[in-house]
Amino acid sequence: MTTTVALLDYGSGNLRSALRALERAGATVTVTSDPQICVNADGLLVPGVGAFAACMQGLNRVYGHRIIGQRLAGGRPVLGICVGMQILFEEGVEHGIRARGCGEWPGRVERLHAEILPHMGWNTVEAPESSQLFAGMSENERYYFVHSYGVRDWTLRTDHLTAPPLVSWAQHEGDRFVAAVENGALWATQFHPEKSGDAGAQLLRNWIDTL
Repeated sequence: MTTTVALLDYGSGNLRSALRALERAGATVTVTSDPQICVNADGLLVPGVGAFAACMQGLNRVYGHRIIGQRLAGGRPVLGICVGMQILFEEGVEHGIRARGCGEWPGRVERLHAEILPHMGWNTVEAPESSQLFAGMSENERYYFVHSYGVRDWTLRTDHLTAPPLVSWAQHEGDRFVAAVENGALWATQFHPEKSGDAGAQLLRNWIDTL
């Protein structure tokens, strides 16, 4: 049975490499901003590169926030990567400019507290043992990051939740930030799985296997 993934085209993101990586992982992929295709596909991948505010402007132009919300309301899987993860939070602050995000999760995307930025290159991730996204992966696996901003402090009330989100973390120069989240149908990574070699390919297969 063919697994279909819509790769959301809203003017931001490395679409070509994401397309190739998804196809290698076994999915049939359509690059599109068509709401019907995006909502009906087995999975939706939301990419993103560049500034938070610019990504949100592009997303809003194609009503991407509505597409994401409609999918999640029906329990349909969504995967955000890099800035495609960041825009899922409440807000982003870059160069003193605040921009509203999709608000699927509470939290603020802000500049990392590090002397060397961007955080660019390979890094390990601290993932919960019960993670499906990182299933079968060694704790020493490295993933490819390119970013200067992230969610550094995320405290989510879980007392009212039957299944609290699984949050994975990474560090750059001692500053911890959210590296990945698994929250029901909504998953996301700060790193680029499509640029993370065999480890990234396995991670994408893990996601596709849940669709």
